Formats: sequence, C-alpha cells, structure tokens
Amino acid sequence: MSKVESAAGRPDPDLPGAVPWALENAVPQRRIDLLSLVPLVAIIALVGLVWALVWAVSRSENEQARLKLATDALWVEQTLRFQLNIDEDMLVSLAMDTVGGIDMATMDARARSHIVTNPEALAIVWHDAEGARMRSLPGDGAPTDDALVMQLLQIEAQPSRPVYGAVSPQGIVSIGMKLPERAGVLTATVSMPLLLQRHLPWWIAEQYGVRIVGADDTVLATRQRLQPDPANPSHTISFDPPLHGIWLHINAYDRPAGFRSAALFGAIAGLAAFAILALVVLFRSAQRRRAVELQLRGETAFRRSMEESLTVGLRAKDHRGRILFVNPAFCNLVGWRAEELVGRDPPMPYWDRATLTETQERHRKLAAGGAVSQSFETRFCHRDGHEIDVQVFEAPLIDARGVHRGWMGSVIDITEAKRAARLARAQDETMARTGRLVTLGEMASTLAHELNQPLSSIASYAAGMLNLMERGDPDPKTLKDATAKLAQQAGRAGLIIRRIQDLVKKREPKFIETRLDEVIAETLGFLDADAREHRVRLKAQSTPVPPVTADRILLEQVLINLIRNGMEAMSERRHGDEVTVHLREQDGQAVIEVVDQGSGIAPGLDNRLFDAFATTKAQGMGMGLKICRSIIELHRGQLTHRPAPGGGTVFRVSLPLAGPETGVTEEAA
Repeated sequence: MSKVESAAGRPDPDLPGAVPWALENAVPQRRIDLLSLVPLVAIIALVGLVWALVWAVSRSENEQARLKLATDALWVEQTLRFQLNIDEDMLVSLAMDTVGGIDMATMDARARSHIVTNPEALAIVWHDAEGARMRSLPGDGAPTDDALVMQLLQIEAQPSRPVYGAVSPQGIVSIGMKLPERAGVLTATVSMPLLLQRHLPWWIAEQYGVRIVGADDTVLATRQRLQPDPANPSHTISFDPPLHGIWLHINAYDRPAGFRSAALFGAIAGLAAFAILALVVLFRSAQRRRAVELQLRGETAFRRSMEESLTVGLRAKDHRGRILFVNPAFCNLVGWRAEELVGRDPPMPYWDRATLTETQERHRKLAAGGAVSQSFETRFCHRDGHEIDVQVFEAPLIDARGVHRGWMGSVIDITEAKRAARLARAQDETMARTGRLVTLGEMASTLAHELNQPLSSIASYAAGMLNLMERGDPDPKTLKDATAKLAQQAGRAGLIIRRIQDLVKKREPKFIETRLDEVIAETLGFLDADAREHRVRLKAQSTPVPPVTADRILLEQVLINLIRNGMEAMSERRHGDEVTVHLREQDGQAVIEVVDQGSGIAPGLDNRLFDAFATTKAQGMGMGLKICRSIIELHRGQLTHRPAPGGGTVFRVSLPLAGPETGVTEEAA
C-alpha cells in the first residue's frame, strides 16, 4: 500500500499539508474495480499465447536443426566411406594385377596415379609370403603396418575384401589385401587427417567442426575453422566397421534458430513483465492520484473555510486592476457581493469619489512599480454611503510558473484605530499643554523676575522723560534716545509674553520646515534667567544641519524640559557648571544632545526613566520625560539617554531631515 493511504483507506497523516479533520469523511471505502483488472488479464493472456507460440516454433526449429545435423553427419560419413571404398577398390585391383601377370611398370603407374589423385593414400607396399617388403611406392621409406601384414599371412582363407589395421595416434591406418596363391600381401597406408582435408565439402566445413576420435576420445583427425561451443548441437556416428572403435563426431558452429527463438521469447517475456510492472505502477499511481485529489479537495475546502473565517479582507486583481477574487470579509467591508465585484474593471464602486483621481494614480504607480510589496492608507466608501479608513498591503501575485500575474491585497479596517489615534493624540496634546503649564508654574518666579526687568526699565525711562518735559525745553536727542530704549524694553517684555502665550495656548501641531539652530538659540535665551538662578552656564555647539519638519513650539518644550532637568540635576551635585547643547547631522538625521554635568541617573531608574510618574524630584509628577518622548515620536524621531563621560547625563534627540517622504501628516501620526 502506498504512503498516501493507510490500511483503512484513509489519507496518511504524515503527508505534508494533510488536514485529517477536513478529509475525515472525504475518503470512501476502497472497492475492487473489476474493470481495472481487464488490462492485466489481457496482458497475461497475451504473454501466455506468445509463450506457447514461441515454444512451439522453437521446438519445431530444434527438431529441424537436429534432423539437418543428422543428415549432414550421415552425408559426411558416407562421403568418407566412399573414399575409403575407392582406396579398397584400388588395392583389390592391384592385387589382381599382381597375380595376373601384369608387368610391374604398369602396376607402378596405376599405383602412382592413385596416390596423386588421392593424397590421403600415403604409400602402397608389396610384401612377399614371408612378410618382407618387396616393393614400395612412392619410395622405400613408405610407411606400413607390419602387424597387419603378419595377421594377413596367418589367415588361411582368402578374404574377399581388404582388412583394416589399427589406427595410430597420428590418424594413420593401413589397409591390407592377401594376394592369391600365397603370393604375399599388398598394403596401402591412408592418412585420416588428409582424408578429412581432401574430401570434406567446403559447405560442411563452414557449418560444422568434424573430428575423428578413438575409443578413448583421442582426437585422431580434425577439420574445424574455430573451436565449437560444447553447448552447441552435435552428432556422433560410429565408423566401425571398417575402423574398429573409431567415431565420427560433428559439432555445429552456431546454435540452431530455436535457440535464437528462445532469446526472442525471453525478450517478449521481459517486455510483458515490464508491461505488467508498468500497469501495476500505473494502478498504484492512479490510487495515489485519487487520494491526492481527495486530499486536495479537503485542503481546498479547508482554505476556503479559513478565507471565509478571516476578518481581514482579501482582494486579488490582475495588472489591469480587474478583480479576480474577494473573500467574504472584503465583501462585508465594502457592502458589495462577490458576484458584483469579481471580473469588474476600475473604477471600483467602493472607491471614495472625493479621492478618485488620487486612487487611480496610486493604482497606476502600483502597476508600473514591478513585483514589489507596497502598503498605503486610503479611504473606501461603503455601499450604504458611510466612509471607511483602510490600510492596504499589496503583495505580488505569483503563479505556479513564477510569473507575476497581478496583486494580492490585504485590506484592514482602521476606522476605529484612527479614531482612537486621534483621541490619543488629543490626549497627548492636552498632556503636553499641561506639561507646559507645569513648566511655566515651576518657572513663575523666574519669569516674573525676567519680566520685571523690562517693565522697571520702561517705568524708569518714562519717569525720566516726564522730568525732562517738566523742566521745560527738553533736548530732542535725549528724548529720542530714551524713547528708543523704552521701546526696546517694551519689545523685550512683549517677546517674553508671546513666548508664554505660545507655550500655554491650546492649538493643533503645525509641522513646517524648522531650523534647529534657531530653536536652540531661542530656547537658551528663554532659559537664560533660569540658568543664572541655578548658577549654570548654557552653551550651544552646532554644525550646519538641514532643516527638519517639526512643530517649533513642541520642540522648544522638549528642549526646555531636558535643559531644566539638567540644571536641576546640577543643583544637587555637580562636576561642572555647564549644560551644553550639541547639534550635528549623522546618518541622514539631525541629532541634538543635551549634556549636563550633574549627578547622573539613579541606578534603579534608568530602565523606567520614560515611564509615567517616574521621578526623583520631591515636587515632580514624573510626566516630563514621557511627554518629551511622545513629542519626539510624533516627529518620527527617537529620544534616548546615556551616562556622560566624567559624570552627568546625555539626552539624545534624533529627527529625520525634511523631505517629501518625511512629512508628518495626520494619517501618519
């Protein structure tokens, strides 16, 4: 059984992505499909028929091959016997001529002619009645079989046919004929190897290896062009008589066609086995495919269930903006049914008509921007007419081939979140205003003293001018100088009052391009009297920094709070008498550092310094630094702190430089 299905016919829970509860009722009981067995039965029947046919053909071919081999072997045997009979007839003829009075010259000529035309005949020898050699051809050294000669001389009767002697290991045999009237013995020596070489037809030699073997399987003569395979068909015929214990052995060089048919049968059987195996694999693959299809349907249902359960709106669209898919959450968000939205081209019915041009431009830029994820806030209009603030996250829609087909958007309703943000911002503004009032309350005596100085000067200049006029004939130049000084002091008093008004009045934040060096200079001037009271010198060190987008009054509030905290820390214990404000540009941001030379931050307070109500002052509320951090975060900046070298604390404010992407808007806030 495959991994996809268990013994119960259910999906394997080890499969990646398997959803057992979604597939629990989706897999039916497995049934044996009889129709699926038809191809298997057909293949088995075909293999059986082919097997029987090949077996029958192979058997018939083997029988024909054996019959042909036997026929060829008999033909070879008859050919060799025929040639030996010719040698026998020559011997009988010479024997008759010897006793018939034919002269020796004639007999020599006949004998030599036979030797020339029959090379297997090595020699012809005449023996007398005692067995002594009288004459031999082709010379005196011609071989003969003395044992055969003596055997013939001892025979009383006259044999009708020549007698064969024993075959030597070299394949040499002698044929003897007893001459009539006890005239002696006539012998002929025959070479069996030459007999095969001379009288075996070429077409036999091309197909078979022929050997003449003795009783002990000694090879006496052979003719073969290569060593035959012992497994090939062979045939053996006895050569007795006339040669006692001699056999003729014929061995085929090639196997018969039946053996090639067996190889063909093996190939067919292998192909049939492969077909059966392929059928089994196909059957198992079909089972697995059915199980995967069931699993896919279950997973599709599961994903559809998840899509319908999501509270986040999902919307897919192609490059033209035509909607491909929406989930129920998106339909509920805009009040339109899926059937009314899918397949629709822009403009969409839920787009806000007031921002239609802006929305169309945004979608055009999205399509031209490539496969890059984007996020933006916009406003939709519900079908019933009320407006919805939404956050849209657009991600590239990539198909299975890796082609960018469009965009998948996640839409979140942030109407309530923005309402809560506006409420929190209003509360932060109220808290900041309260903090400014508290700061002014703490600085009341200092501010009164600071304001008293220009007012006293104004009163003095006014009294002096009255005295000059009462004396009569006042000097115009003196009056002019006094009037100018009086106006200067009045302007100074008015500046102090305007600063106090800016700090205490309730207003919306105004984010404009602001030069931080000017903000620092005005803040230090505002705190100059307070610094003299604390016997602290205020110092500014700045380098040219581009403007930032900020609310000037809020930044002054932050700097006032940080500088006054430093002055108050130095009133308890100090390592110097300076509070230094540094301004520089670093990593594309404007950085302000307020460095005091006071006692530093208590060890247990540094981790919760920006928490509400965290303070070391006896009369403090612990809200100043929290308000400062809220103001800086409103400007998309950061407020941090660290110990100063040599004692004291460094508060670091980092703000993004002014630019088209750093503008602080209501939506961003």
